[in-house]
Amino acid sequence: VHGEGQRSAIGTDRYDCSSRCRNRYACQRRQAGFLAAHFAHPLSKRLSWRHWEQRKKSIYPTSFNSMKPVIVVHGGAGRIFKEREDGSRSGVIRAALKGYSILKQGGTALDAVEEAVILMEDDPHFNAGCGSVLNEKGEVEMDAIIMDGKNLASGAVSAVKCISNPIKLARLVMEKTDHMLLTDQGASAFARAMGIPEVPGEKLITERSLERWKKNLEADWNPQECQKDLGTVGAVAIDSAGNVACATSTGGLTNKRLGRVGDTACIGSGGYADNSVGATSTTGHGESIMKVILARLTLYHMEQGKSPGEAADAALDCMKTRVGGLGGIIVISSSGEWAAKFSTNQMSWAVLKDDQLQSGIYTGERNIQSVEEALTSIGS
Repeated sequence: VHGEGQRSAIGTDRYDCSSRCRNRYACQRRQAGFLAAHFAHPLSKRLSWRHWEQRKKSIYPTSFNSMKPVIVVHGGAGRIFKEREDGSRSGVIRAALKGYSILKQGGTALDAVEEAVILMEDDPHFNAGCGSVLNEKGEVEMDAIIMDGKNLASGAVSAVKCISNPIKLARLVMEKTDHMLLTDQGASAFARAMGIPEVPGEKLITERSLERWKKNLEADWNPQECQKDLGTVGAVAIDSAGNVACATSTGGLTNKRLGRVGDTACIGSGGYADNSVGATSTTGHGESIMKVILARLTLYHMEQGKSPGEAADAALDCMKTRVGGLGGIIVISSSGEWAAKFSTNQMSWAVLKDDQLQSGIYTGERNIQSVEEALTSIGS
């Protein structure tokens, strides 16, 4: 019976629990969680409901407290030619609207970022999916990654050919295998096993990609131009349960060596998601991004107390100073704060929060619209 023990040495009416009671209480904690165990213990009557209301916010941050959904997308850092600006703007807005609609209906952050990236993979304005640049042999090879901040699960593919949406395959790697990354022929075999239809390679090649490939074969081609025409698409989101996720997809660098794998497929470089901190997706010169592990570096700065914007700036500054790399970052914190930063001339981006859309391409540009205005502007 509870109370079989000596009075407390400090002379109060509180009794020290017997060993049996303490063990029973510990078992209740394990089986029923803190709430049931707390109120099962006799001494809990001395703790007010207000105390529990304060405690539960830290103990159950996602179960009891609904988070406002937010999604941020990017269409790649680098040089965006004037004739492609409108397509790039509308593309990221469409992707953000698609992901946000999923979140508003109670969908997960993981579903939202995947669908947003799929939309951009299907848009030839971006260097991903059907708009991917070509390797040295004139072929499309794509990389993608997706990550769930709830349990740190991740899936990635690299050097994949002949599929329309590498991000779908990356998610299947995460959910249907014990691995985190499949590449080239192994990834292709897995895609067939999962029933993903094979697309003829030439259907992924756009006229623009072919022209760029031919131009870059010329004797006076400057490899440094690759840093100006980067690309990649990505998305980060937080859902109403407080879970974060990221997704990134790319066609890589123009005229890259056959089999080259960039940052996108590498966890911590092309993207990272952790509910305790936030989620980020990167874009830019892949080799530079991998050298500083840009995505995880951004979250590290947030762990040290920086805001998402400050963290992204610090990470980009580090990459530029240490290895001369240029790029961009979108990031969202576990509390729903966000940032879109880049060290290149341009990066198309869009964010939806509180039914308000913000978007831009140039440094300092921030266009603000309601959801209804955004739908009208893209003709939906």
